[in-house]
Amino acid sequence: MNADLCLEFANTRYWRGQETPTETLKEPSDLSAWLKAPKPPIQKEFEQALALRETIHRLFDAVAQGKTPAGRDFEELNAALANAPARTALKREKDGYDWDLDLRTGTALALLAPVLWSAGDLLASAKLAKVRRCANPECLYLFLDESRAGKRRWCTMSSCGNRAKAKRHYHKSKLA
Repeated sequence: MNADLCLEFANTRYWRGQETPTETLKEPSDLSAWLKAPKPPIQKEFEQALALRETIHRLFDAVAQGKTPAGRDFEELNAALANAPARTALKREKDGYDWDLDLRTGTALALLAPVLWSAGDLLASAKLAKVRRCANPECLYLFLDESRAGKRRWCTMSSCGNRAKAKRHYHKSKLA
């Protein structure tokens, strides 16, 4: 399982520091496409999935800032995990193995089980210390810092990193 699947899900809403963040999950069919599920969830399940996404974001955003996540968010994740299907069987994938989950019959919340498992696994692992938030105050994208030095600041250099460099260069040349 992808260790940062939960962060990928949290980042389906991005540019969170802007007045109007960018939302990629605008309707139930967007969620089913992201989950690679055969059919869209009903509206209520879609709204529950978005609420879970925000819970996951708040949990890991707090961690990235060196804060203790809110107890309410931790409880909400635990409740969702309790209602998620259990990991009972593995299946062979082309690159190895993964947990088997029936995508045809599950509700949206059941289909989010791998995201929930990922969140629980990340919270319980040493990788938790590598959760970072992009230093661009308009971005706030969450990621795992797998860099050698462990000092990564930007979601990507091609996006926020270059913007920061260009901004610094502009201000330096303006002062000169």
